[in-house]
Amino acid sequence: LSGCDSGFGQATARHLDAMGFRVFASVLDLHGPGAQELRQSCSPRLTLLQMDLTKTEDIQRVLQHIQTHTNSTGLWGLVNNAGFNDTIADAELSPLGKFRSCMEVNFFGSLELTKGLLPLLRSASGRIVTVSSPAGDMPFPCLAAYGASKAALSLLMDTFRSELQPWGIKVSLILPGYYKTGTTCDPAFWNVQKQQLLASLPSELLQAYGEDYVEEINQQFVQFMKVAVEDLSAVVNSITDGLLAANPAVRYYPGQGLGIMYFIHRYLPYFVRDLFLKGFFINPKLPRALRREHHNDVKKA
Repeated sequence: LSGCDSGFGQATARHLDAMGFRVFASVLDLHGPGAQELRQSCSPRLTLLQMDLTKTEDIQRVLQHIQTHTNSTGLWGLVNNAGFNDTIADAELSPLGKFRSCMEVNFFGSLELTKGLLPLLRSASGRIVTVSSPAGDMPFPCLAAYGASKAALSLLMDTFRSELQPWGIKVSLILPGYYKTGTTCDPAFWNVQKQQLLASLPSELLQAYGEDYVEEINQQFVQFMKVAVEDLSAVVNSITDGLLAANPAVRYYPGQGLGIMYFIHRYLPYFVRDLFLKGFFINPKLPRALRREHHNDVKKA
């Protein structure tokens, strides 16, 4: 189970441990508050492992440990939960490096871990449950870097699902709504990210969009995250069902508002969906170069 420092990973690790399972939980920081919390609240059966999904040596070390401890039994389930995003901005304003970081954790890290554990999962005809995002299915404003990595992850898991069927492995995707997890609801964190983004933007782009444009989208995002759900149990229950149900769903949608969102996405014209996403999530104002007062200023000059 990856990404157990906080949020879904930590809550799921606790839940599975309480049900009597032997859980291998990976954290970024073995001495962090998330790891301490798991040590205190879980049984001695739970094993904490340090893993940064961007580091092959970390992944290999974890694979080695799990192989050694499950060789006789095989491995019943893998939960790909670790996720990363630190950018709220239009695709044009998001540095290329941010796209790469999202892909490294959300896609390549999960791919490497899954491939490494497949021999053990095959021998147990086990389960793979992966936490993706509705942002991987729809073009949420200002989430291109994160959304693109989750789209790649969702497609990869769908491919694994059909390819691994002959081995008896069942693969499920979890597409949660908006929950309070990790740094996602910390305005101070997003403020730092916004300042770093503004400092890194080429002056031509800053001119075209305007600093107030970047301020506004970040403000709207922080407002949006204030209404995120604190109770993570719907997601934990979906992950557990994916691991234990005789016939798990291919996709789980825990969270409010997702039914209507997917209905609009599938059955209504694109412009309706785009309007809905802006109204629901972030509705950026016009970039500075397109605003009337800007045109007037240019004319006067």
